[in-house]
Amino acid sequence: MEEVMARVGHGDRDAFTVLYDAVVATVFGIVVKVVRDRAQSQEVAQEVMIDLWRQAARYRPEQGTVKTWVATIAHRRAVDRVRSAQASSDREHATALRDHPTPFDQVAEEVESHLESEQVRRCLETLTELQRQAVTLAYYQGLTYRAVAERLGSPLATVKTRMRDALIRLRDCMGAGE
Repeated sequence: MEEVMARVGHGDRDAFTVLYDAVVATVFGIVVKVVRDRAQSQEVAQEVMIDLWRQAARYRPEQGTVKTWVATIAHRRAVDRVRSAQASSDREHATALRDHPTPFDQVAEEVESHLESEQVRRCLETLTELQRQAVTLAYYQGLTYRAVAERLGSPLATVKTRMRDALIRLRDCMGAGE
């Protein structure tokens, strides 16, 4: 078979016909095992045979038999096809996810938001007046701790302590620690 391969490497079409007849069943068998789709396997097997014609001059008998070389090329080409198909499928799936808006139930969102607001109000009522003032200024009016301290006329450390204690109470009341 090495002689046939050498002749194919020099562009001998008759030698390629002999090579083709000798290896096409092996090539197709390897490809169909990897690709698992008959139509694609036929395409890949054809590509392998074209590769054999184009790369015949690269064959080195000292590195293995013709059948081993052909099998390696067939397997690599089949794996490339499977990887390419998977990558294409992954891209299509990602695009579909991006283009498909997540269903939005506005009524449910509003009800949930209302319930959370009610729970926050109830929990705020459990705070001392000073804690409630500090939280309200910081979280509803967006003031910094320093600005809250100035507004309430309290030392910064006192405001920080009130805020810490208030947030702990709110967390416990809201059930976030569970």
